[in-house]
Amino acid sequence: MALRGVWQLQKLIVSYCDWGGSSRGIRAFMESQLPAFKEGNPQLELITELNRGQHPYLKAFYENKNERVVCVKNLTPDEVLLQATRLRNSLGRKVVKLKTRHVTQHPSVQGTWTTAVRF
Repeated sequence: MALRGVWQLQKLIVSYCDWGGSSRGIRAFMESQLPAFKEGNPQLELITELNRGQHPYLKAFYENKNERVVCVKNLTPDEVLLQATRLRNSLGRKVVKLKTRHVTQHPSVQGTWTTAVRF
């Protein structure tokens, strides 16, 4: 995703095994859909690396120095493309757990409204 016109994903590493069965989907993805993905994203540095005996994964490096790793073992080529697109579209920020469902700068003095309130 672009933040202020700048794509946040800088580099995507596609790691796979040329022998293992869990890498079957990512090998098919690399043959069929990776060239089109690379042409559609010229701002992205795409690297493929061979790791024998290891499960396949996608590793994304973002502009804000964060990185994300997504395991893609036993996924189909379409699911691998979906994961690569999700990594491209994310901002690379850390996931922050919210303490409450209601987030505000000025909390109510009387409390938050619920459907259980009787008048």
